[in-house]
Amino acid sequence: MDAAQLTQHIIGMLDGVDVVEANGDTFLMYDPGRDLPPDRRMPFATIVTSDFNDRASNLDRPGVFRVNIGVTPETYESLLGPPPPGPITADPIDTGHDYTQLDTLMPHPIYAPLHWVCILNPGDASLDRLDALLEEAHALAAGRRTRHDARE
Repeated sequence: MDAAQLTQHIIGMLDGVDVVEANGDTFLMYDPGRDLPPDRRMPFATIVTSDFNDRASNLDRPGVFRVNIGVTPETYESLLGPPPPGPITADPIDTGHDYTQLDTLMPHPIYAPLHWVCILNPGDASLDRLDALLEEAHALAAGRRTRHDARE
């Protein structure tokens, strides 16, 4: 599955997904009405296809992409142990992972302290796990939207 196929897979699997593309990357947001103001648009997952924002994963290799997913602290810790401490900088965090390894769940090289995980070129073997993580991230985003709308 390539990045475009994965995007279509996610759109078909989850409701209310708005897709924004910029610099060759894909940002997936929960916005069923397509009416979130720009300052409230936070993706629950991204698909990154180049080293434009970080070089940790060597994404400029032909056909390589990274899917990034924001999960709960509990899920992050159950999968990868305690997240590394911040602060968030432009430099990759040393977690002991090889951020260039394909089809392996690992901490996000920059946003792991915020409970983001990633997989480079997820394959058939990791698709069920990936789907479950995407469903969780989507549910988190939907819950944030519901709580925000209730306050307005």
